[in-house]
Amino acid sequence: MSGGDVAVRVDGLSKRFRLGEGVLRGNLGETLSRAFARPLRRSTANAERRRGEYFWALSDATFEVRQGEVLGIVGANGAGKSTLLKILARITRPTAGTARVRGRVGALLEVGTGFHPELSGRDNVFLNGVVLGMKRHEISRKFDDIVEFAGVERFLDTPVKRYSSGMAVRLGFAVAAHLEPEVLIVDEVLAVGDAEFQRKCLGKMDDVARAGRTIIFVSHNMNAVQRLCPRSLEIKHGQITADGPTREVVQGYLAQSASGNAAERLLEVAHLPRSDTGQIRVLAVMCVAQADELALQPYPDGPLEISLLLESDAPRSIGSVSVVLRDQLGTTLVNADSIQLGESVRVVQGRTLVRVRIRALHLTPGMYVLGWSIADPLGTVYDFVERAVHVEVMDAPSAGLGVRPSGDGAVTCNFAITTEPAS
Repeated sequence: MSGGDVAVRVDGLSKRFRLGEGVLRGNLGETLSRAFARPLRRSTANAERRRGEYFWALSDATFEVRQGEVLGIVGANGAGKSTLLKILARITRPTAGTARVRGRVGALLEVGTGFHPELSGRDNVFLNGVVLGMKRHEISRKFDDIVEFAGVERFLDTPVKRYSSGMAVRLGFAVAAHLEPEVLIVDEVLAVGDAEFQRKCLGKMDDVARAGRTIIFVSHNMNAVQRLCPRSLEIKHGQITADGPTREVVQGYLAQSASGNAAERLLEVAHLPRSDTGQIRVLAVMCVAQADELALQPYPDGPLEISLLLESDAPRSIGSVSVVLRDQLGTTLVNADSIQLGESVRVVQGRTLVRVRIRALHLTPGMYVLGWSIADPLGTVYDFVERAVHVEVMDAPSAGLGVRPSGDGAVTCNFAITTEPAS
């Protein structure tokens, strides 16, 4: 790799934080209070304790990114991904090592990054452009495209501090992507916003990549990483543990995630708003597939077991136990209803675990929403939640890549239901 091809070069990059402080935050008074408090710390603390007051958020990271390359970065929360991106964006200084970035950097690292809360959306667009080194006429040329993409026309002259998190992310991404940076750094932009916004973001990053600019993309959406990034890094405990083709890196990362206890996948849902009689309620839900290498997440044409932990005030025969998977727009795609099996479901007084085993999930990779309905033979609805939890169908090799759902109803669903008492 010749030096002229390199857009980002990271060499031995490390970042140390003091425990309990981290990045300096707060107002001037809080900062001064910390400064005056330091000399009052007990001078008799031993060296071991002093060493224990620090932790390394990033340790000896070394890699290069070519001009025009799209690099993905994956890792668990707290792995060091955001620290790395803040150093690349020149927001945070490293403790050791170097990070060289050629050209202008556009970064969206968290909601509102780079925005002045007291200024309007309009003013912040121009402010960000100036920070990137652009002339006012250059920013004006891109202004209409930015506003149209972000969808915040009505709020352009409203202070950004009044924006919702979704509005701030939409405007922040639009500014970062449209003001022609040589390097675009994006951290979890898909975590906020609806399906349409996510589609627009991925499309815009495709456009930026085709224009020959460099993208560094961090996301927990593994399908998006695999779609956008030919190459990825995995960061674990501040160290780069994998660097290679994205499919291999993602599968390795997911396989490690699968080693956790399955009980940790049981999501409590008793707090969700619902329509019900109160006689039976779903307390928790769990979705598990059989592929360890995909962290037990579902994949096209693969099996999926959906477990519902029910609590009933008395022994009952339930005429309909239905679990439903919908797309982000609310269209029902999969409906596994015990009525289709011609059998009722018996539950005990107290807790019963109901398992719905879908033998082959005919869905393409993407994000879906799980809901359910519990009703008696006469149609009384005991528990109904339309949108409970998100289910990500992974892009994985299989006998087929799944059947793209038609727009006029649920796809074919072959399933079985079993029950067992739950403690």
